[in-house]
Amino acid sequence: MQAIIRIKRFNPEADRRPYWAEYEVPVDPFDRVLDALHYIKANLDGSLALRRSCAHGICGSDAMVINGRNRLACKVLIKDLGPRITVEPLRGLPVIKDLVVDMEPFFQKYRQVMPWLVPDDPPPPQERRQTPEERARYEDTTKCILCAVCTTACPIFWGTGEFLGPAALVAAHRFIFDSRDRAAQQRLQILADRSGVFRCRTVFNCTEACPQGIEITKAIQELKQAIILSRT
Repeated sequence: MQAIIRIKRFNPEADRRPYWAEYEVPVDPFDRVLDALHYIKANLDGSLALRRSCAHGICGSDAMVINGRNRLACKVLIKDLGPRITVEPLRGLPVIKDLVVDMEPFFQKYRQVMPWLVPDDPPPPQERRQTPEERARYEDTTKCILCAVCTTACPIFWGTGEFLGPAALVAAHRFIFDSRDRAAQQRLQILADRSGVFRCRTVFNCTEACPQGIEITKAIQELKQAIILSRT
């Protein structure tokens, strides 16, 4: 079958504004969108810029807007989209070229929540242990692959450069509820700031977009509750 792939292209060094380029691509219904983009770059237009690495839904580097929704290009099959497909860069982040966005603003938010373990005791001879129940408390939020799909699907993130965004909040959840960590109060103070968790308006875009199936909105609600309980 033939598919029409429309790509929103922009080279800030050469173009005055973004434009749509259209390519007719021979595809199998079980091809992925990433396969079609590879075909375009290899056979039709080598100047197309896109980011990808593992191509198996693990690294998250090929996140983009496909038919209006944030997705990973390596996980979406052509048969589920039909013969006309639109592809755009992630929203809310500066475009470096075509489908490649500058991820530094995203990672700057991520680093603000201290996404590392902070113990208050000397290192043990072996690993720091916890029970299966303690591990289960934050199991869901360990699945984040930092693809930025959730954060760039959030209308609050689009509207202000201050909001930490869903991915940073997921990272904070993963450590705040870790029984081995001792910096929960410090993180909750960060999240209670005007740029933090209460900026969330619970529209569920992040949860619907997450390729890992993380219940992000639920995690954010648990963070809000933890902040309120910490003040009582």
